[in-house]
Amino acid sequence: MTTLDFEPLTVAVPLREDPPGVFRVGKSRVLLEVVLRAFRAGATPEAIVQSYDTLNLADIYALLSRYLAAPAPFEDYLRQCDEAAAETRRKIEEFQGPQGNLRAILLARAKAKEEERAQAGQR
Repeated sequence: MTTLDFEPLTVAVPLREDPPGVFRVGKSRVLLEVVLRAFRAGATPEAIVQSYDTLNLADIYALLSRYLAAPAPFEDYLRQCDEAAAETRRKIEEFQGPQGNLRAILLARAKAKEEERAQAGQR
């Protein structure tokens, strides 16, 4: 029987920070959170690579093996992304004002334009 010596076996996690605080997978521009959320939703590494053709299957496997071995730092990063997104959403909604009746407003505008066109056609 032949034995294989894998020492030292080190697999680099293919992540790069670009811009600071934003992690991308491998040499692609695909965000770490996109890959992790897809995996957590049940996507296989192959399906993730098929969805983003700039990704490398080996990079996804390396990333996911590291995530599965020690998920805490990845979960912290996802939580920070969620908090930043919620803050951005809050700022946008604050700037835009209440949008609760947006559908009714848009329908009323469309109806008013329709009536204007109809009146312009009668003249």
